[in-house]
Amino acid sequence: MSAFRSPAFIRFLRYATVGVTTLAFDLLLLAFVIEVFHIPYYTAVPLCFAIAVSINYLISRFHVFHGTERSLHAGYFYFLLSAGTGALLTTSGVALLVELLSFHYLPARLLVAGFVGMANYLLNLHFNFKVVGLHPPRENMKKVVDIP
Repeated sequence: MSAFRSPAFIRFLRYATVGVTTLAFDLLLLAFVIEVFHIPYYTAVPLCFAIAVSINYLISRFHVFHGTERSLHAGYFYFLLSAGTGALLTTSGVALLVELLSFHYLPARLLVAGFVGMANYLLNLHFNFKVVGLHPPRENMKKVVDIP
């Protein structure tokens, strides 16, 4: 089996697609909040990150990490723990790039996103959803989506 057709690579592509989409939403929201409401970037970055990462969780749970046996609420709790760490790293990284290296806040946010996104993927794969190596067939999606 080609590495590019492996279930693990397909899962990573799904995660990357969800991540890029929610990152785009995050960046648009960030620019809107800063430019329209004049909120400082160091306040706007974690706020927008928290909103985008919550959307990311819901999509990722059902589209990327299906097959997890962790409950929706427990998974969200652990997801928020890793996201909180991600928000701290994201805000610190953006502040470092903006204040010390004179980056504009959007490219700084984009650059930091790559590192934080990969770390969050690995944390979720191994510790939160605990689905590393597990690749249930897509037919199980109907069962996963029907939440009582």
